[in-house]
Amino acid sequence: MRILWLDLNCSYAHSSLALPALHAQVMHRTDVEWTVVRTTTSETIGTAVDAIYAHRPDVIAATAWLFTHEHLLHIIARAKALLPQATVILGGPEFLGNNERYLHQHPEVDCVLRGEGEESFAHWLDKWDAPERWNDITGLCYIHNGTYHDNGHARVMDFASLHTPEESTLFTWGKPFVQVETTRGCFNSCAFCVSGMGDPIRTLPLEDIRRRLDHIRERGIRDVRVLDRTFNYHPRHAIKLLQLFAEYHPHLRFHLEIHPALLPQSVREVLTGMPHGLLHLEAGIQSLRQEVLNMSTRKGALEQALDGLRFLCTLPNLITHADLIAGLPLYTLAQIYEDIHTLASYHAGEIQLESLKLLPGTAMRHDAAKLGIRYSPLPPYEVLETDAITSMELQEARRLSRLLDAYYNTDAWQHITRTLMLADSDFIHRFLHHLTVHNYIDQPMSLERRGELLYLFCREHYPTYATDVTIAWIEAGMSLKKRPAEGVRTKHVQPSDAWTIVYGTYTESLRLCFLPTDDQGHGYWFGYDSTSQCPTPIFKATSPSL
Repeated sequence: MRILWLDLNCSYAHSSLALPALHAQVMHRTDVEWTVVRTTTSETIGTAVDAIYAHRPDVIAATAWLFTHEHLLHIIARAKALLPQATVILGGPEFLGNNERYLHQHPEVDCVLRGEGEESFAHWLDKWDAPERWNDITGLCYIHNGTYHDNGHARVMDFASLHTPEESTLFTWGKPFVQVETTRGCFNSCAFCVSGMGDPIRTLPLEDIRRRLDHIRERGIRDVRVLDRTFNYHPRHAIKLLQLFAEYHPHLRFHLEIHPALLPQSVREVLTGMPHGLLHLEAGIQSLRQEVLNMSTRKGALEQALDGLRFLCTLPNLITHADLIAGLPLYTLAQIYEDIHTLASYHAGEIQLESLKLLPGTAMRHDAAKLGIRYSPLPPYEVLETDAITSMELQEARRLSRLLDAYYNTDAWQHITRTLMLADSDFIHRFLHHLTVHNYIDQPMSLERRGELLYLFCREHYPTYATDVTIAWIEAGMSLKKRPAEGVRTKHVQPSDAWTIVYGTYTESLRLCFLPTDDQGHGYWFGYDSTSQCPTPIFKATSPSL
């Protein structure tokens, strides 16, 4: 039997775990020949179809996900037209709901697998060409002889017994990061999340995780994304994992999700002692409104979550990024603006504003009409309007998300953006309006272009902060010949007899520039290494009065 896996991602930087996770369970089988066609949503459909057709597979398998699903269907439909005898099986979170309508609408898809597929897919391979025998494959949904069959939801109860994805010869080691599950399932019951569907929590033994991390380090991978939905659901377990992660500093860095309401003192003490740069925490806060969280059936009191988030944001040894979701029931645009301001006041390392997607199988999708939610019936199922936020306001929230990514979530502009946000609560409204009416916000913008737009906006509307933008521009290594540096002196700059050194050590070999703040010789000095091409200054000093 020849299986062709269509590995479709949004970009080549991404890589799905589905292929190696499934292959690892059956790689011992000599009767199965595996082929992989890798492509992205930005590539032409015909190229992928030609590659599939050239291999003449018996089975075409793939994972459907929000942002790849439509592209995937175009490829599958064409491949099936060319290879009508091939059996097409799909899996992924797209199929956690009722799949009968989907299968009727897409006859090119022979069956879909609902839930965790490692065991069920291996079982299906034993009878892939005999649909009359598919009735005992847990999680499989299909139409046979005109009748829809639904075999429930597949769950791997003995999670620790699975072969790990890294054992597969099809595991992709060439990506900038790898994904690792140490726990499967979630204790929470968020109505908008596919993990809130009652799956039991299953964990891996600590020594198994250690072996996997050893293998990852030996491969030279630096970044590990821990896929556990709520990493700290159990304090003792979280502490053991954190202590394990610390053993791999500075060779590995870990990105993980954490619930800020579940931070007892024991976990806080461990987090405080983590090595600098080891952890990037994603704090799922979703909204700073208790009534919104109640409607989302998210566990954890808001006050505890805010207290935990404030604590995380004070830790200088790790990065904490906070998530908000536009389109949740009862969540207004005005509240979103206020919550962003609050997160900025906490000094959150990043602020992510996402639009709600009503995923198949989730409680919120099932109750959408009752909750006053209108959403797209096509992937990615984005919310279009609610009783609390209009479609136009959701588009503004989308543009606001782009602004946050371009400025607040970018190291070069974060400090000055936060400063402006906290100095004037109306700043982010005004700046977003400016970027929108001039058609900048939806255009690709380089780091330099973003700084230039911010400088020109501040020079006109916030002149007292124009110098701060220039300083950010200089320290980001931007050109001293562009407008944000128009006040900078680069010729015949002499060191001051009474400056205050901010960082670095002054030597006569430094190439100095000077940013004056008045006509009395006060300002900022920046020094560059004249022996290298490094564009960022290595020395900074100010007038004593600044």
